[in-house]
Amino acid sequence: MTLPRLLTVMGSGETAPTMVKVHRAVVDRLGPGTAPGVLLDTPFGFQTNAAELSARAVAYFRESVGAELEVAGLRSRSDLEGPGGDTIVARLAAAPFVFAGPGSPTFALRQWRGTLVPPILAEKLELGGAVTFASAAALTLGAVTVPVYEVYKVGEEPKWAEGLDLLRAIGLPVALIPHYDNAEGGTHDTRFCYLGEERLARLEGELPEGTYVLGVDEHTALLVDLDTGHAQVMGRGGVTVRVRGRSARVEAGEHLSLDRVNEIADELAGGHGGVGPTTFGVPPTATPSADAHEQTGDVSPESEGPPLLASIRAHEEEFRKARQNADPVSMVRVVLALDDDLWAWSADTLQSDALDRGRASLRTMVDELGRWAELGARDPAVLVGPFVDLALAMRDAARRERRYADADQVRDKLVELGVAIHDSPEGSTWALVETPIDGPTEGREAKRS
Repeated sequence: MTLPRLLTVMGSGETAPTMVKVHRAVVDRLGPGTAPGVLLDTPFGFQTNAAELSARAVAYFRESVGAELEVAGLRSRSDLEGPGGDTIVARLAAAPFVFAGPGSPTFALRQWRGTLVPPILAEKLELGGAVTFASAAALTLGAVTVPVYEVYKVGEEPKWAEGLDLLRAIGLPVALIPHYDNAEGGTHDTRFCYLGEERLARLEGELPEGTYVLGVDEHTALLVDLDTGHAQVMGRGGVTVRVRGRSARVEAGEHLSLDRVNEIADELAGGHGGVGPTTFGVPPTATPSADAHEQTGDVSPESEGPPLLASIRAHEEEFRKARQNADPVSMVRVVLALDDDLWAWSADTLQSDALDRGRASLRTMVDELGRWAELGARDPAVLVGPFVDLALAMRDAARRERRYADADQVRDKLVELGVAIHDSPEGSTWALVETPIDGPTEGREAKRS
């Protein structure tokens, strides 16, 4: 069976609800009855929770995408030694699609370089098959890559590292940068895969001749059909072409050819179209180019944040409104909806502290519902007793002062509110009833002392 040639690049969210539609589009193109794909686990192979990440990805594809994944078992280049290594290579070569995601790009490149992994990936892009790389794995596809861990976490000087350069073969001489619109830094600039404007501008001057930056926003995917040479942007953000500080943006839902991507880069290099570097925190206001179906400018760090966090905040607002309206049914519905969202996002590997934030919010809502339930479970007679006793004391005072009309008015009002009153030589008793009454009836009784 001849497979279509598909390349999918994701900025982040590769195992999140936001990318389910993208994964399904790839699987659907491969056709029914396709053999299991392969999860290339190298980028996070150095992590102590590598097995857990693999299991979560496999479960995500099975439950959310409807596709089966096998784990390559290639955490380091030593795994390629001996018969076991031959099995891994054969599994990769036979897989209709290969998926790789979070971790460290430089670690993955060190394990893959000089092995059969890069040629197998290139073979799929040339002869048939699907390659879906996200986050750290996506960083490896370009001519050069950003050593994210070394620069952002360790503090090394910003520099490029040699990439796989697989995109040049399809006509894109780029440095591919996922997490392009990242806003985790809050008060400091973490756009452009945690580089920020200053570092990216410095590195642009060190790019190989003819190479430009191709940025993919978080929870956004660039789907490339290599058989037709056309690409589509899907997800919640956009894809940015950037040359020497000038950038043009293609929004989700837009289609364009790979040739057009390079044309945009040439226009930017010539000083035409796009906008220059943005000031941190200030979004650009340039007018989009109609013929290119693009919007210009970089994304401000003051964005809506991770999708899960935005969902949590929306649920919190719904819960507050339901509480203000004394609507426990809606409060319960919000709690269940938030729980569903947290479950759906549990496979995502790059949500920072959003899951913990959501769990804290969920616990708070449940605790408040518990207090409402405690209040509702109390005997109504206990709750309204002090007020009824006060009204009866006022009635007694009116009777002693021979203000019988006032006393009758208090009694009639209590009856109207569902309080039955029984007078006797020993005193007055009262009972709550479900409907107003004119005479004795059964109910919760309380005797005045």
